[in-house]
Amino acid sequence: MSVDYAEYFDRTGKKGVRSGGEVVVPIATARGEFRVWTKRTGNNPDVALLLLHGGPGATHEYFLSADSYLPAAGVEYYYYDQLGSGLSSAPDEPSLWTIERFVDEVEQVRLALGLGPENFFLLGHSWGGVLAIEYALKYQQHLKGVIISNMMSNIAAYNAYARDVLMPPMDQTALAEIQAMEVSGDTDNPRYEELLMAQHYVHHVLRLPEDQWPEPVVRSFSHINKSIYVPMQGPSELGASGLLLDWDRTPDLSQITRPALVIGAQYDTMDPSYLRHMASLLGAGEYWHCPEGSHMAMYDDQETYFEGLTSFLRRHA
Repeated sequence: MSVDYAEYFDRTGKKGVRSGGEVVVPIATARGEFRVWTKRTGNNPDVALLLLHGGPGATHEYFLSADSYLPAAGVEYYYYDQLGSGLSSAPDEPSLWTIERFVDEVEQVRLALGLGPENFFLLGHSWGGVLAIEYALKYQQHLKGVIISNMMSNIAAYNAYARDVLMPPMDQTALAEIQAMEVSGDTDNPRYEELLMAQHYVHHVLRLPEDQWPEPVVRSFSHINKSIYVPMQGPSELGASGLLLDWDRTPDLSQITRPALVIGAQYDTMDPSYLRHMASLLGAGEYWHCPEGSHMAMYDDQETYFEGLTSFLRRHA
């Protein structure tokens, strides 16, 4: 279903519970107060899972695969569009797009939803994994557990994996064309997306033919806010080059002592060996591997992904 986000906020701009568990949360920032959208499914006083989507600037929509697994597992879970994304306010304020401000936003959302160490689990996927790590380092006293899904804790290592492992098997003529468009700033060219889909996406992002990609994924990707994505991630889809370029929290992982699960996948854009090592560095970490999955393992190795997630939640509830 197509959603006019501006119209949505005209109808639901005030804080409060909406039909179907929707809650609009006011977020205080240095640039004023804005609103973010959340939606609760289920009711479990012991397990409340907040889902942090990737991007930065994507939406909650690609997490909709959770509806097929988490209710049956008795998990209370929250969809959430980060500021600038999806059904949330989208201020034209470049100064807001920092890791530190997003961490503060997650804490404000936690408080508004009434979550705490007795039940609060945080799952961050891709960019959301960066956010989950940073949140845990600052606020782990509020967590019952954290899940870092398909995200390495060192951007330089992520870029090296893309350069040394993912790029060599690609058609080198196509790769050169992709990189030339990135250098020239021509990444809005449909040819760029066409090449990436054939050479990269269907191998390492979601291992299905393009015409079989699930509608929630297509919808979420079409809604990415590039005014957030490009400054933070950079224009390239083969590594990071934006504000995240120097991000590295691997030396700090031992400070996270709450139960932690790292999820990786065999064909991911993220090095599964590095993710396994990350789990060993966490104070109470464990690793879950999706042997048939890629970056969107919640779709292309779905049963394995949710088996690992629900098992972790059940054991630590």
